[in-house]
Amino acid sequence: MSAATRGFEAIGRRSAGFFDQVGYGAALFVEAIYWLLTGWRRRQPVRIHAIFHEMEQIGVAALPIATLLSATIGLMLAIQSLYSLGIFGAEAYAYIGIALSVVREFSPLIMAILVAGRSGSAIAARLATMTINQEVDALQVMGINPVRYLVSPVVLALAIMLPCLAMWANLVSEFCAGFYVSAALNSSFGAFVHDSLQVLRVGDVWHGIGKAGLFGVLIALVAVVNGSSVSGGAEGVGRVTTWSVVQSICLIVVTDMIFAYLTTR
Repeated sequence: MSAATRGFEAIGRRSAGFFDQVGYGAALFVEAIYWLLTGWRRRQPVRIHAIFHEMEQIGVAALPIATLLSATIGLMLAIQSLYSLGIFGAEAYAYIGIALSVVREFSPLIMAILVAGRSGSAIAARLATMTINQEVDALQVMGINPVRYLVSPVVLALAIMLPCLAMWANLVSEFCAGFYVSAALNSSFGAFVHDSLQVLRVGDVWHGIGKAGLFGVLIALVAVVNGSSVSGGAEGVGRVTTWSVVQSICLIVVTDMIFAYLTTR
């Protein structure tokens, strides 16, 4: 077999594996939603305690680092906006780029990357460990559906908490940017807030929130797919955990680019 043939064969195998993972992730999502909506009818509801536990771990526990990153992003945008617009003597209009960039792009994007590295990796590692230790098989033997027990709470928690983190990031970033801009231009903080609210529309806010919710679902599915397909013991756990973070961040960035292209035409 020639090198070219082996290369094409490897490409084909990787492509087939990619579409297999996409199909598996879609099936998991549909089944997770099914259990969320109809589990109570079959007397197997998704546990409220598990959902709130995941929400606490994903959202509440991430508030300190989320606040730090949001403040840093707000200050960075303020500094760069004043520097760039200062070339044209238009520093007074810095609030436009800051408000739109924070709400539509940076808050959902940065929070999604944070959650992918912090919570997505933890979910993948937990499921991979349970798979290797045959705990998932034990759940099936006991009559407990693994998707209802393990996947549905994670999907719902990420879909709820990531938009909440994005909204918190909006407030923190705008607050820090407003203080820097008002101090640099010798203007009032209230004027910055007023001008920013005049620029922003409800659709801009929902744009960021919608993307954040979609990012949360993607992170959950990537983590679950990788965690459940582990092989190779402890080394395999580390491998799927790393790959879960890489895949999540790639999907987040690509999805964000598609959203930006479709919504700004």
